Amino acid sequence: MDRRNFLQLAGLGAGAMMLPIPIFGKDVSIEHMLDPLMTIAKKKKLSNIGLNAAKSKGATYADVRIGRYLNQYVITRENKVQNLVNTESFGVGIRVIANGTWGFASTNDVTKEGIAKAAEQAVAIAKANSKFQKEPVKLAPVKGYGDVSWKTPIKKNAFKVPISDKVDLLLKANSEALKNGATYAANYLFLVNEQKYFASTEGSYIDQDVHRIWSTPNISIVDRKKGKFQSRRGLGAPMGMGYEYMEPKAKDKIAGPKGTGVTLYRDSYDLVQDCIDAAKQAKALLSAKSIKPGKYSLVLEPNHLGLTIHESVGHPLELDRVLGYEANYAGTSFATLDKWKTKKFNYGSKLVNLVADKTQPGSLGAVGYDDEGVKTKKWHLVKDGVLVNYQATRDQVHMLDQNESHGCCYSQSWNDVQFQRMPNVSLEAGKEKYSVNDMIKDVEKGIYIVGRGSYSIDQQRYNFQFGGTLFFEIKDGKITGPVRDVAYQSNTQEFWNSCTKICDDSDYRIFGSFFDGKGQPSQVSAVSHGSSTTRFDNVNVINTARKI
Repeated sequence: MDRRNFLQLAGLGAGAMMLPIPIFGKDVSIEHMLDPLMTIAKKKKLSNIGLNAAKSKGATYADVRIGRYLNQYVITRENKVQNLVNTESFGVGIRVIANGTWGFASTNDVTKEGIAKAAEQAVAIAKANSKFQKEPVKLAPVKGYGDVSWKTPIKKNAFKVPISDKVDLLLKANSEALKNGATYAANYLFLVNEQKYFASTEGSYIDQDVHRIWSTPNISIVDRKKGKFQSRRGLGAPMGMGYEYMEPKAKDKIAGPKGTGVTLYRDSYDLVQDCIDAAKQAKALLSAKSIKPGKYSLVLEPNHLGLTIHESVGHPLELDRVLGYEANYAGTSFATLDKWKTKKFNYGSKLVNLVADKTQPGSLGAVGYDDEGVKTKKWHLVKDGVLVNYQATRDQVHMLDQNESHGCCYSQSWNDVQFQRMPNVSLEAGKEKYSVNDMIKDVEKGIYIVGRGSYSIDQQRYNFQFGGTLFFEIKDGKITGPVRDVAYQSNTQEFWNSCTKICDDSDYRIFGSFFDGKGQPSQVSAVSHGSSTTRFDNVNVINTARKI
């Protein structure tokens, strides 16, 4: 039996921030993880058994997903390894339509008999559910692709890298942080490999090999005399890449604006250097002045803006949330269908172009086909500031008078039913050449914010408050130094309409959420958000310091 445990990492800010980290599957050796287990030919043969069994029992549609999900987590603190997790989850999920109604069943008995039995069970569930179905399921058409495959274009399989190398890297980063003044240093490395085979009665047989990686430190410094502390999270990103991301290259290091001393990263990550910088910057924050509340221009770098995009754009434009299907768990959305139907609802200023994209190289959400066999694509959610579309799956798009799925269906495992999940959602870069230093020169009174921090947003994804990792005051076009205790408050429409400048694509980077939760029972998925540094004017900033 697979186990479903949760590893609580306080302060890590995982996924939706502060969520526990899921551990699915059974403990296995690294040698077992590298064993392919089953050929594509065998997967196709077993899938056909499931499809035929479902049709023989009355299904008008069926899909079979044979999934193998591998996870490796390496967790360190100071000079110790706190945990090392290797898990595998392997099984089959079968989804059918019978009597116009969905049915789903799964099994870890990956044999002819086990798959046939699960298919029959799925049909029986659909027929039982049909007694309560008011309208039949309507699927947008999808052509059968035949035998196709897709792989994350990795250069170095992270699972093949010796555990000792990973541990040495994390402990070295901890050690360097401590040498530079940190009181506590923790480092985490998360690896995921999804080996997914999809087959449907429409003639698709799709094999995919998906890799993701996330290295995230948390460095803290304590001033025991004053009874104060500061922490600084890492500035790397979770990525849809292999271990090559952990091998830093000089070309991928980006100097932050003049006066910040910040190093930012793209396409590869220098974990050790980031931990050294984190210790020094956390110490500087202890003596930084506390922000004076008021209205400011905000200059938001991509690592920070990614979370704001996730919460104020990605989630409210999920069609199931808009329709109220998530109301009892994760809330609804202010971006209701009536606003979209006007074709003139100003989600943001005319500079704002927000796109959904499941094809973006290096992103967490990049795949060739979604979990219901739809070829992935890119589409606009907001065009020139106007709300133009949502995120929808095969059985949802007819509600938008559309006949093509957006290709954003996903399941975290073979034994969970697939449903609509957020694709990569990003802000398009500015069209004119414009750098971060150019932007700061144009700001009279502002704050440059780096990295993500605590946040809150209401049940309709409208009113919100966001913090960050590092903050720098801007006066008369220059960075004057670090500040602390910063958070900004706004609502989604007001905030995006206050967008006045976006840097060009030379500054564009992606960041994301590795463990984003949704649904009941809750499932996690990974999603990236890209942007260039962006300016928002006249935003309310509050002081978050606790006065005792």
